Amino acid sequence: ETVGGGEARPLTSHETSVSNVSWAPDGESLFFLSSDPKSEEDKRKEELGDDVYAFDENFQQTHLWKVDAETGQETRVTEGDYSIGQYSVSRDGNRIAHMRAPSPLFGDAQWAEVWLMDVDGSGPVQLTTDTVPQSSPQLSPNGDWVLFTADANEEFDFYYNDKIFLIPASGGRARVLLPDFDGAIGQAAWSADGRAIFFRANIGIREELFRVEVESRDLTRLTEGDHAIGGASYDPRNGLAAFTIQSSQSPGDVWIMDLHAAGQPRQVTHIHDHLPETFRLPRQEAIRWRGDDGVEVEGLLFWPLDYGEGQRHPLIVQTHGGPASSDKFQFGGSSDYIQILTAKGYFVLLPNYRGSTGYGDAFLRDMVGHYFNQAHKDVMAGVDYLIDRGLVDGERMGKMGCSAGGHMTNKIITYTDRFKAASSGAGASNWISMYAQSDVRVYRTPWFGGNPWEEDAPIDQYWEDSPLKHVAGVTTPTLFLVGELDYRVPMPQSVEMYRALKALGVPTHLYVAPRQPHGWRELYHRLYKANVELDWWERWVMGRDYEWEEAPEIG
Repeated sequence: ETVGGGEARPLTSHETSVSNVSWAPDGESLFFLSSDPKSEEDKRKEELGDDVYAFDENFQQTHLWKVDAETGQETRVTEGDYSIGQYSVSRDGNRIAHMRAPSPLFGDAQWAEVWLMDVDGSGPVQLTTDTVPQSSPQLSPNGDWVLFTADANEEFDFYYNDKIFLIPASGGRARVLLPDFDGAIGQAAWSADGRAIFFRANIGIREELFRVEVESRDLTRLTEGDHAIGGASYDPRNGLAAFTIQSSQSPGDVWIMDLHAAGQPRQVTHIHDHLPETFRLPRQEAIRWRGDDGVEVEGLLFWPLDYGEGQRHPLIVQTHGGPASSDKFQFGGSSDYIQILTAKGYFVLLPNYRGSTGYGDAFLRDMVGHYFNQAHKDVMAGVDYLIDRGLVDGERMGKMGCSAGGHMTNKIITYTDRFKAASSGAGASNWISMYAQSDVRVYRTPWFGGNPWEEDAPIDQYWEDSPLKHVAGVTTPTLFLVGELDYRVPMPQSVEMYRALKALGVPTHLYVAPRQPHGWRELYHRLYKANVELDWWERWVMGRDYEWEEAPEIG
């Protein structure tokens, strides 16, 4: 379809799904990734039901293709017993920086390395050799350097805030560009002349754009506000960057900014402008408190819509996933339904507990060697801070979270009985069994100082940090929710915790969403989650009845 509109037409007729589509610099062709098709023999066997497969070996490699934008003629660029991950075409159109991994499996991300090859797939050269997941490789405009990001330090020790690395395109040692930057770097791009790098970074409860000079390492913050910038893209020809800005008033419209002139962002779309005019939206406040050991912790507080001055209100604590991530200024969505909670009179606290990104490496790495060291204490210190401010009724509180937020919920209910109710989404209960059940292990190994099957394995630490070890004292009514096809935090983790509470006589339910992976996607399932949790809070925290919302008629 042309920029001016018109009828869209399919360009490819590829046998398998395409992804990661990008233009060649000359605009005459596009590149895309696609998995290899199954063999005719495998297809025939599947039709017969003769489909026994080898676990962790049942995949098709992912490769790079090129398609002519005018004719739709496809050309295969790479082929072999490996998978291509993220890639970028050099600005002269001659070379491609990319990631190669032994398979497309998420658990093999640590074995992916940075490579360079000619645009036709010839002359591949491997640049990195380590066991740290990397991403976003890009060749500099002069062809001398390759930029990539990795959550490592300069020695390639793992589990740090994401940093920018530069490695010579001819091979050599990679170096960190900003070793002392406290933020977690996401997207990055070379400037037009290659003398600077623009990047987006999480700095605690905010996400901003920055510019760093490659030689001097001088750093400039380009945006500033109570917001989170996302989905940024940069065009070196005109210096414009396009991105979304999410805030308490908007889930994210599109803005543009001239990065070369360092101008101010300008809003392009106005899809969400009506929200603060149409709806009563909760006040959102950045708050800080001291953790149990005196370290400052930050979080976001959403206020009840009908807050009564001098009155204490109930509280729902929501802990983010990751745990290497952070909650930032946001609008909220169907998974956390913050606006609904504030409309019903609740405060909502989103704490960036120890282990969160954007606060420096020491803050992130508090989990290294012991997952539950200060993190859960940070959450409870935030709760006490709000009680001490005279805002929260400590006798009416609930706790929820998914993924690492679910891990935290499972820990909290074994640590304290102060919450009247809890809901744990895809949370870990037994780190020993979890290690092998999950589709990824590299992020978990640093937490306990090794894996559970090596010689002299740190089993005691794995078990000490497992909520299941301390489950005997739980009294908090707790829901468990998990996707039937969750490979990240598989269903047995929720089953173990649920069956323990059931045996102890604690009010509990386990809700399983068919077909769902890690994070429920189908609309009816997401509505069910909101309904069943709201019902749970109203019953146990508020002592009120809740009327379930029904899905609107479609069609």
